[in-house]
Amino acid sequence: MRKTSRRTFLALAGTAALSACGSNTVQSGNPPPSTAYSAGVTRPKPKPVDLSQWYHPYPESGVQEAVTRYAAAYQKSKVAVQWNPDDYETKLAAALQAGPVPDVFEGQVTVDRVRQNLLVPLDDIIGSVKGDFTAAALAAQIVDGKTYGIPQALDTQVLFYRKSFLQEAGVQPPQTLDELVDVARRLSKDGVKGLFAGNDAGAAALAGPLLWAAGLDYVKDGKSVGFDDPRAATAFTKLRDLNGSLLLGTSTDWADPIPFIDGLTAMQWTWLWNLPKIQDTMEDDFGILAFPRLDAAGAPSVPVSGLSAMVHSKSLNPNAAKDFVKWLWLERTDFQQEFATNFGFHLPARLSVLDKIAPANDAARLVKETGRAAGPLWTPMANTVLVEAVGRIVRDGADPVAETKAAIEAVKAELGRLSA
Repeated sequence: MRKTSRRTFLALAGTAALSACGSNTVQSGNPPPSTAYSAGVTRPKPKPVDLSQWYHPYPESGVQEAVTRYAAAYQKSKVAVQWNPDDYETKLAAALQAGPVPDVFEGQVTVDRVRQNLLVPLDDIIGSVKGDFTAAALAAQIVDGKTYGIPQALDTQVLFYRKSFLQEAGVQPPQTLDELVDVARRLSKDGVKGLFAGNDAGAAALAGPLLWAAGLDYVKDGKSVGFDDPRAATAFTKLRDLNGSLLLGTSTDWADPIPFIDGLTAMQWTWLWNLPKIQDTMEDDFGILAFPRLDAAGAPSVPVSGLSAMVHSKSLNPNAAKDFVKWLWLERTDFQQEFATNFGFHLPARLSVLDKIAPANDAARLVKETGRAAGPLWTPMANTVLVEAVGRIVRDGADPVAETKAAIEAVKAELGRLSA
């Protein structure tokens, strides 16, 4: 699931009123409505229903105008775009429970929203095009076998590396965690550190990739802890082995590419959307990698996240809302491509559209081959538990086995709550 912390919420809001068609009362003995209008009276043509569509305020210039244009192009319903200021997630949570009801809204599919019956299943509209979504993006929409969200666009994290720095050190881009440790050590010289993955030594950004590196996951079988395995502690220890080669104490964190651009680090784990800024500065003196695997039994990975379009179960017109979602996020691939690529650097969620994006060839390949997502069962509480455990292992030298075991027990309890 993707967090929306990258966006600064701007102040602009509007609301759309929901309307319902009136009904005609027919007295006993009168002909049915279809014939009651036959004597020179024409039945009024049904008016398009009104739908409201909620977005959080993207900071990229042009997004609001684009989504408003998309809504205006739809003919079957009147769609009013609402641009929400301030804390979108808090406002959305309140609206889902108590109103005003957004018929269509963007966000992340969570198991709690499904359990509270706040979302409408969308399997009937996604249908045969399910296979045109990246597996990781699609998996993040599914709870108990039902699909509740349609991915709008994808963001991913990758390992950027400075080609000239690696060449001068006589090393190749790392493919395993042991190679990452060795390359980062050899690149740490002359005031440059080998790797920057956050001022917390990479605990928050790399906890998931470390699990995938070991061939593990956050959750497995849709119900149990996915890292209840000794290999998890082994992977976390590799991050601790990077101590001394990690850049720490910067004025910006891992989501900002400035440390990499300024030459403070030879490699940085950060968001792919930073690619244009990096390219403007370094031209072709950089490459991107997936996070390395632990060994042959593990796998490289890039985390894939993004906001999805959902339909509120309390919508007065859920079928009309589903029709609009189908039109915009499944049928209008031209709008999908524009939305993903014209306002910052993101990737289309559809594979058929992704393949059209020539500048993103390497990124598209990484997403298709190594993309992974946490999934709806991975809650903020579970994530906090894991990140704090990894942080203690990496920064404080805590015992990896004991910390991992404690995190496993806490996540078991959380998963138990979700299944209750």
